[in-house]
Amino acid sequence: MTNLEQFKKAAEATKTMVRLSNDLIKRVLLDLADEMVARSALILSANKKDLERMDESDPRYDRLKLTPERIENIAADMRSVADMKSPVGEILEERSMPSGLRLKKVSVPIGVVGVIYEARPNVTFDVFSLCFKSGNVSVLKGGQDAWNSNQAAVGIIRECLAAHAVSCDVVQLLPPDREAARELMHAEGLVDILIPRGSQGLIATVRQGAKIPVIETGAGIVHTYFDASGDLHKGKAIVFNAKTRRPAVCNALDCLIVHRDRLDDLPELMAAMAMKKVVIEADEPALERLKGHYPSELLQKANTESFGTEFLSLRMAIKTVKDLDEALTHINHYSSKHSEAIIAEDKNVIDRFLNEVDAAAVYANTSTAFTDGAQFGLGAEIGISTQKLHARGPMGLKELTSYKWIVESDGAIRP
Repeated sequence: MTNLEQFKKAAEATKTMVRLSNDLIKRVLLDLADEMVARSALILSANKKDLERMDESDPRYDRLKLTPERIENIAADMRSVADMKSPVGEILEERSMPSGLRLKKVSVPIGVVGVIYEARPNVTFDVFSLCFKSGNVSVLKGGQDAWNSNQAAVGIIRECLAAHAVSCDVVQLLPPDREAARELMHAEGLVDILIPRGSQGLIATVRQGAKIPVIETGAGIVHTYFDASGDLHKGKAIVFNAKTRRPAVCNALDCLIVHRDRLDDLPELMAAMAMKKVVIEADEPALERLKGHYPSELLQKANTESFGTEFLSLRMAIKTVKDLDEALTHINHYSSKHSEAIIAEDKNVIDRFLNEVDAAAVYANTSTAFTDGAQFGLGAEIGISTQKLHARGPMGLKELTSYKWIVESDGAIRP
């Protein structure tokens, strides 16, 4: 089957989706979650083939890797999505006009949602569950690195759909080659929206090459500012968690900004990082303060590329600033508008930071690792939108809907 034929099948399948009851959609997702866990050995076997082709030092390795625990977590997210109220058919506005018109603004599925992503097999299940629950058809274009994992995942999804007499065309898995990505970006009239998930390079390629609407997601150049009023105990835990919990994900910390009055606390703030072998790229003031207190083999002088880089690994930059204004200027210049955080006790400083930082998620005394659909109560997420039109931040069910106006009258005509 050609890519074009898959797009046409996806577009036709939108007619199937609008006829499915909410109860049936919920049953399919709950059964699929159970089936994922029951057949985890099959998924892990396929995933192992993918992992064997990737160097363990590759930052994408952790994203590619599936484990029994991760499969359980994906299934739990799917059950959460299944139990949520459908976002489709919600009356957003309702009014009657003097002309006799009765108007309703009603939420509807977007239609066909295309997603281009890299070595993230969990995305396959997450995207399908969110699209299916919100009445959308999903067209999936994963990378070559996760091809075996994605095939196994979609195979289980389609078997579950067939068991419930639902058309398998509501989910399409494209080949992992670049030509499939190009054709998806050009699928005008067949695919309604395209969401890239992955590196800055991937997102830029899709944004520049697509002929269909794009929602930018994923790339995270994440900062945490440790203010003069910051609590050291809180700061140590927050910074360590944000950097080391899962360094290869988009909400991981890339740059720690430190008020110059707190440089003496930097060795203690970084102590736990050494145990995880985090490489520090520090500016001159921070470098001088860390010398002799941090392993020399893990300590480097920052260069022009240290700031504004999404490391996706156990590597982090440190920038020293004289005050909040300089911290805000640095963030404004380098941020990808994904997630930014402040560690402070001064309420005025916190309020200014939360108000003035332009990002999808802004935190006070909290790890940026929480930028996640499940953590925000959305079940799962189809991506973290870093733009402002249509959706921003973790995209859950509601963000996968549009709306239409339903107009009724008793024969009204316009004079």
